[in-house]
Amino acid sequence: MLILTRKEGESIRIGDHITIKIVSMDGHHCKIGVEAPRNVSVNREEVYLKIKSENQTAATNDDIDFGKVAGLLKAKSANSTASALKNLFGKQE
Repeated sequence: MLILTRKEGESIRIGDHITIKIVSMDGHHCKIGVEAPRNVSVNREEVYLKIKSENQTAATNDDIDFGKVAGLLKAKSANSTASALKNLFGKQE
């Protein structure tokens, strides 16, 4: 781990495209700004861990019948698509 000391208004660069700037300091709190390309996800750690957990749960979900999904994708008309959706998800109006 690299540990740096920065004053308010100073920045840290990560590669060519990411800048972390110390925006303000108030007692034991430090506000930082992060400039990064749109394709780089920037999250607080607790949000990142929640996203990671949800993705792992979704990836291991075995409740989906992919045969039914394939049949749904092959449906020719809007009516058969709606019917296939109802059958796939078990929803009735």
